Amino acid sequence: MDSPIPVLCATAASIGLLHTLVGPDHYVPFIVMARARGWSSAKTARITVLCGLGHVLSSVVLGLVGVALGIGVSKLEYIEGTRGEMAAWLLIGFGFAYLAWGVHRAVRGRPHCHPHTHGDLTAHEHAHAHESAHAHVHEQAAGNLTPWILFTVFVFGPCEPLIPLLMYPAAQSSYWGMLLVAGVFSVATIGTMLAVVLLSAWGISFASLGRLDRYTHALAGATICGCGLAIKFLGL
Repeated sequence: MDSPIPVLCATAASIGLLHTLVGPDHYVPFIVMARARGWSSAKTARITVLCGLGHVLSSVVLGLVGVALGIGVSKLEYIEGTRGEMAAWLLIGFGFAYLAWGVHRAVRGRPHCHPHTHGDLTAHEHAHAHESAHAHVHEQAAGNLTPWILFTVFVFGPCEPLIPLLMYPAAQSSYWGMLLVAGVFSVATIGTMLAVVLLSAWGISFASLGRLDRYTHALAGATICGCGLAIKFLGL
């Protein structure tokens, strides 16, 4: 009897690609954060791959435990569903908090004018924004925490089709086949995430927001919050 592993590997690659493309939460947070925080392409790639690994490996480990202990697919699907709920709320919470911080930062940094009159009665005014070293310390702290917050969100985020459609059927053939199928799915998922993020981040780097530029962080937070809401209420 022919092994189903080659077919399952091809299926895993296809599902990994589609699973990522139809889920904006797989790439939108990295695109908007790369723009808001001015990440280089290399840093954006590192953070995307790190979060992608957390995303797929958490489901792979759960699938391996399920196969080893003989846990039914329905129970694992319930666990994955619970993890998905948590991931959605974490994304909503992070996005909303970042939105609030971004609005506060934008208001504090709003340029305003001060008039000056010189001894010869000539007058002029200059614009400046209130930026302090204290504010920069908080911004640096936010920048350092952001990748790890995203990583935590993605660890909770499940790969819904991986266990029932790929790992369990592959396990009927062999454990090594199951690992191979899971590996193909992981590579396809992370590779798609990386390609979409880097191409999109490069594209929007040329876009100018004009007067809205100081609201870049707030817009990024609103977008991430919107992704979480779309997952929670639209099932994306």
